[in-house]
Amino acid sequence: MSPPHPLILHATAVAVEGRALLILGASGAGKSGLALEMMARGARLVADDRVVLTHEDGTLWATPPAPLAGLIEARGLGLLRAEHLPRAEVFAVLDLDTPETDRMPPCREIMLQSQNLPLLHNAAHPYFPAALVQYLKGATRDPQHG
Repeated sequence: MSPPHPLILHATAVAVEGRALLILGASGAGKSGLALEMMARGARLVADDRVVLTHEDGTLWATPPAPLAGLIEARGLGLLRAEHLPRAEVFAVLDLDTPETDRMPPCREIMLQSQNLPLLHNAAHPYFPAALVQYLKGATRDPQHG
């Protein structure tokens, strides 16, 4: 079976140690703001506003569309230049539109481009950007089942 064609999403992607978090949400949900907070804690920009997803050899990759590479929107300031990764493996997906109501949430998944990925919901706590950076570093959600 041939891999799916590239998919372009209205989303943002940041990465830590090559692992990208794909941030989904409605316009104005805070995708770029969360990305900036994560970047201040060591994440690297992959793409803002639009993300191109491609499936190659069992891996889902996030890349920026060429005209937007290295740019991120900061409300009240405009477009900012940022060092970016030209591509990163998608490690997890965050849905900013769905609030996380569980203190210890269940493991959820979403399928994108024929790939099952962990699905996170918006915890919206002040430490959430830092927790996401730690999560991308490979910290398991359940130390006993690493």
